[in-house]
Amino acid sequence: MRIPLGGGGTDLPSYSSKYGGFVISAAIDKYTFITVNRRKLDRLIRASYSKTEIVDAVDKLQHPLIREALRLTGLDGGLEITSIGDIPGGSGAGSSASFTVGLLHALHALKREQVSQWRLAEEACRIELDVLKEPIGKHDQFITAIGGITCLDIDRTNHVSTFPAAVSEDALEQLDQSLLLFYTGIVRRTGEVLQAQNRAANESHPRVMDALHRIKEIGWEIKGALERGDLRRFGELMHTHWEVKKQ
Repeated sequence: MRIPLGGGGTDLPSYSSKYGGFVISAAIDKYTFITVNRRKLDRLIRASYSKTEIVDAVDKLQHPLIREALRLTGLDGGLEITSIGDIPGGSGAGSSASFTVGLLHALHALKREQVSQWRLAEEACRIELDVLKEPIGKHDQFITAIGGITCLDIDRTNHVSTFPAAVSEDALEQLDQSLLLFYTGIVRRTGEVLQAQNRAANESHPRVMDALHRIKEIGWEIKGALERGDLRRFGELMHTHWEVKKQ
């Protein structure tokens, strides 16, 4: 799972295709655990997540991410898939991308295929953005696959370049001791929020575009503050980022 530190929302194609996007994000020690095993006695697919499905064909799966991951990897039956998450879906921690990347990794491992972090991220993006047409960007998939405190620079063709933020061990230790993460019990459908942002960005709504420009600028400023070890400034920028993002 992950916590975006700055620039969140500028990775959406409705914005990045016009202006380019930038996100700095941190992977956290909350996970989605995926197990995939072969069924030896039949060709059924049994998928257990918040509910359980047992089907005799990939196309009959109701869970879109499982269905499309199986299609992409060419696996079509005789499988037992189980998912357990540390954090519920809809909590805003990137659980959907964590699930997709983890599932793809497990399916490739079942086929004895070694794939790069980059490929896992791109395949997850292909499923969520291109096939399922989710109104999202590429931030979640890449930070989930790559980990660490990572910067994503998205160009106008939607190509993602990634590089680690050069944060010192001392600064990381201070961050670890200073940041608190709370589960509020509030969940929401991310797609509905991002659809509204996409509509506004596609229409070049002045208030929304100004906010996104500022969010991207703050993202770069947050990177600089972290790399300098200026955590007071980092905290101030996080507050400003939130105030702008609420608009």
